[in-house]
Amino acid sequence: MAGLAEGAKAPDFELPRTGGGSLRLSDLRGRPVVLYFYPQDDTSSCTAEAIDFSALRPQFEAAGATVIGVSPDSVKKHDKFKAKHRLDVDLLADEDGKVLRDYAVWGEKSMFGRRYMGVIRTTYLIGADGRIARVWPKVRVAGHAQAVLDAVRAL
Repeated sequence: MAGLAEGAKAPDFELPRTGGGSLRLSDLRGRPVVLYFYPQDDTSSCTAEAIDFSALRPQFEAAGATVIGVSPDSVKKHDKFKAKHRLDVDLLADEDGKVLRDYAVWGEKSMFGRRYMGVIRTTYLIGADGRIARVWPKVRVAGHAQAVLDAVRAL
């Protein structure tokens, strides 16, 4: 399944967030948003990615950007994950998968010859105008957060 194209309007959503309450994407209009989708809390690649984005959060904020992670895990699981690894980014729970489907990151995956449906690790950079400025499909974690920060600074 192809993702959303650069230049397209980012689909709005409201999802529950770590620490309570919810976050609506449209409430962040006027500033860049890094929206990274990941498969599951507390797995090796997902943990590394969250730690990398957390470590760079001050630089993202200095560049005017908000970083948000989204997975199908529950808020309760996100809260434990965030506390365990001292993560410094908001994590949103998309338990019914609507936002994952809207952003075309739910699809067929393969591991050890087994096919299954899951989250395809993808990052969207949404510009201050609410349009998709950049897409990183099928992300490789090493160096990814820094590459996204460089793109934010180039906006």
